[in-house]
Amino acid sequence: MEKQTIQIFFSSVFIASILLSVSFQATCQEVEDEREFDYEEDSDTGPARWGEIHPEWSTCKTGTMQSPIDMLNDRVQEETYLGKLKRDYRPSNATLVNRGHDMSLKWDGGAGHIEINGTQYVLKQCHWHTPSEHTINGERFDLEFHMVHESESKKIAVIGIMYNIGQPDSFLSEISEHLAAIVDSEEEKRFVGIVDPKQIKIGSRRYYRYIGSLTIPPCSQNVVWTIVRKVRTVSEEQVKLLRDAVQDEHDTNARPIQPINTRPVKLYLTQENED
Repeated sequence: MEKQTIQIFFSSVFIASILLSVSFQATCQEVEDEREFDYEEDSDTGPARWGEIHPEWSTCKTGTMQSPIDMLNDRVQEETYLGKLKRDYRPSNATLVNRGHDMSLKWDGGAGHIEINGTQYVLKQCHWHTPSEHTINGERFDLEFHMVHESESKKIAVIGIMYNIGQPDSFLSEISEHLAAIVDSEEEKRFVGIVDPKQIKIGSRRYYRYIGSLTIPPCSQNVVWTIVRKVRTVSEEQVKLLRDAVQDEHDTNARPIQPINTRPVKLYLTQENED
């Protein structure tokens, strides 16, 4: 009887640890179905209420390291030791997914990695926000692109790239045919085929670095953010195509600026030309 009790105890402990692990992994990633919340300021499911929709989203309301933020010159610490971004991306099959408020491009099994402080983060997916979520000295841009990476220990690192209206973005041009097909068919998923993230123009020699959170629920914190300083261009037609593909009848999917509190923001500078 005693032996059976011990076995039941350890079995319970094992099951509990598995459940906790699954729970942690589920909440550290962005939600896949975004239809339970919206971006309307006065809505019951708007950004100010995200933390009240589900208990596991409470960090959206109580977190002190939330994103996005404003990179104000007065609070930015200029550094030279952070180094150029270490990227080792590779082509991989990808699928476009309408998550409800944004279009996400997901790579099957990842598409290479970046390295930050000796840790490798595998590129899992990318998506777009209009207008930009982050601001620089209070300036908001027409589009923001997020490249979401994950380490073996489930830590998250995101590269953010800003765009203003101008010449078309070459990477969006590559997938525009698939986005247009989604607009016409109203399908929620579309297999794209091989997509090479090396085709994404980043410019890795000048960037901001700070610790923040996911910008959609569950707003998990301790995300390593890298915001590229160089602002690139995207055409007005491309921005419209991204919004039309989502078909959520909204013009924006950008979370409001969050308090920076006491967090440091670093800007890596170099004398080299930007790429």
